[in-house]
Amino acid sequence: MRFSINIPNFGDFADPRNVATVAAAAEQAGWEGLFVWDHVLHRRHQGRPFGDPWMLLTAAALATSRLRLGTLLTPVPRYRPQQLARQVATLDQLSGGRVIFAAGLGGPVEDEYRSFGDTAEPPVLAERLDEGLELLTRFWSGEPVNHRGKHYEVRDVTLLPATAQRPRPPVWIGGFWPRRAPMRRAARWDGAVPLFESALHGHVPDVAEVRELVGFVRANRPADTEGAFEFVLGGATPPDAAKARDLVGPLRDAGATWWDERQDQDGPDLHRLEPVLRRVEAGPPVV
Repeated sequence: MRFSINIPNFGDFADPRNVATVAAAAEQAGWEGLFVWDHVLHRRHQGRPFGDPWMLLTAAALATSRLRLGTLLTPVPRYRPQQLARQVATLDQLSGGRVIFAAGLGGPVEDEYRSFGDTAEPPVLAERLDEGLELLTRFWSGEPVNHRGKHYEVRDVTLLPATAQRPRPPVWIGGFWPRRAPMRRAARWDGAVPLFESALHGHVPDVAEVRELVGFVRANRPADTEGAFEFVLGGATPPDAAKARDLVGPLRDAGATWWDERQDQDGPDLHRLEPVLRRVEAGPPVV
């Protein structure tokens, strides 16, 4: 099992210098990944400053040498694919191939889409997500791209540089379990980053639900798929090492390959540097 730190892109973490501080401390303390949220608007947190996640991750990349970096998660339908491909490839080159790309519809959809005059219909956003992911992988190759789809058109475009990782960075897909469609999508890529309707951000999921999810994804993996597949779970672990082990260990045994340490989304410390830094410096759980 590998271990990461998860922070929002607002509050204290809107400042790239604070994100660089967390990243450097995480690498020193033995964490293996740092993931930031990707929001332009979240009305629950309106009034706080927000930072661009790719700028924040650039600061983290410059402050570290081994830490894996990415967003959890990027709402691909909110972006133009060519813009997003440039941002990810630039970060992957800068970091020496340390980017993990996590994707989904994002949300709240009313905040992130309809507030700016865009559609918030999930079936349409899902179409744009799938078509956008296909385009991203082709743009990252550094090869010429021609595409005419339902939502996007590309005419003889080559985007350089290609990503440092070949053929592309790992792609993880998020979604709420027990909704099946997002996890069917995840099964076609490199990892699943589920939230649970019974355990929202910062809350530890039930082991039985995790086993059900892992079994579902494995059953839906294409037969010719090669390479490792990641199951990324998260929550807030207690400071007591034995209690943390008892919490995370059964999830590892159920199939989880990453533990993503997260603050309670309704808690007072979600966006504050000092308590997050204290947890980072204490190091990852030992299981």
